[in-house]
Amino acid sequence: MIPRRKILVSFAATSAIAVLAACGSATTASTPTAPGMSTSAAQPPSAATAVPPTNTPASATAATPAATTKPAVASSGETVVYGVSGPFSGNNAEYGRIWKNAMTMALDEISGAGGVKGRKVELQYEDTQSDPKQSVPVAQKFVNDSRILAELGDFASPASMAASPIYQRAKMVQFGFTNSHPDFTKGGEYMFSIVLSQQQDASYLAQVGYDSLGKKQAVLYQNTDWGKVTQQIYVDKLKQLGGTVIDTENYLATETDFKPLLAKVRDANPDVLALIAYYNDGALIMQQAKSAGINAKVIANGACYSPQFLKLGGDAVNGVVLTTVFFPGNSRPEVQKFVKDYTAKYNETPDQFAALAYDAVKIITWATDQAGFDRQGIQQAMATGTNIPSVIYGSFKFGADRRVENAKAVPIQVKDGQFVPLT
Repeated sequence: MIPRRKILVSFAATSAIAVLAACGSATTASTPTAPGMSTSAAQPPSAATAVPPTNTPASATAATPAATTKPAVASSGETVVYGVSGPFSGNNAEYGRIWKNAMTMALDEISGAGGVKGRKVELQYEDTQSDPKQSVPVAQKFVNDSRILAELGDFASPASMAASPIYQRAKMVQFGFTNSHPDFTKGGEYMFSIVLSQQQDASYLAQVGYDSLGKKQAVLYQNTDWGKVTQQIYVDKLKQLGGTVIDTENYLATETDFKPLLAKVRDANPDVLALIAYYNDGALIMQQAKSAGINAKVIANGACYSPQFLKLGGDAVNGVVLTTVFFPGNSRPEVQKFVKDYTAKYNETPDQFAALAYDAVKIITWATDQAGFDRQGIQQAMATGTNIPSVIYGSFKFGADRRVENAKAVPIQVKDGQFVPLT
């Protein structure tokens, strides 16, 4: 982010994360785990449908050049395999836990319907902590395994973008379903995403903040590539609308004491505080903002849309406005079925990261069913399909940029410890 402080993935980006979240930021240093967040809480996928993530960090794997001579068609057999690269330990493990829940549910449904062309489907998880240094050797591992037809992930755009050249050379789809960085899908025709780009997301966030909360704003953002890009888009859009930015502050992803920054925000006396953060640092900032006497209304990006934001922030996050591509209150029948099934299975309400992960598995298996067990065929099915299934969007198609055509977000708010539609 801005050079007031030294810049340190997960998103990278930790990302969420995020809606954007999510999603698209990277930090090369680990952020401290927020109080109350368990990095061991991730529920393992059912043994019949998934391979657990490897325990050895990907950065410890010997780096070998990505093979381009491996066959693009999976060997004959009974199993279809996709690789999943993401944060299954460390400070972004909550996102990984949610991914696994949703992906496992999707696999169970696919298996119950007979698999893909009669074949069983498996996911091979590799833990990168959403670190670019670990996502690259994971990519080399995936493309050299002829069983693996496509890759899902990574969580943070920088982690995905570091690995993109490997997937592009191998002609394997890299489905960065949470990757919001505007340049992610520019890495080649094998890069796809179903989340809004940072340009779309941050612009919409600014529009909601300006229309619903106020014109005189302060911006506090995480000093990562994701945070810097998001805040710049937000600020530019706000000014275009006629708003005023009276204070801009940034923080390192490793920081936990935000009181000095929040004192500056308080003294600037904004009508609105725009928060570009992940759920863990966002919740901590909100707790300290309340103690600092900040009375401004708050709008936060979609990476804060997580049950953990509510759990960690408590009463301090009440009133916060956010935007998201998925909201469980949507009345569409497929949304309500997904929410009902997910809640019954995991005893928690799915957020946008659950919906994105669920959709990713359903979409990649749909493409395989259309194209057969061929890496290049899967890319063609995704690029040319016109009725691709999605809980989030309904039937859709990818645009020329390999992002969802005409994708939209909705505004929500925290009220009495719950996410509700913004009224």
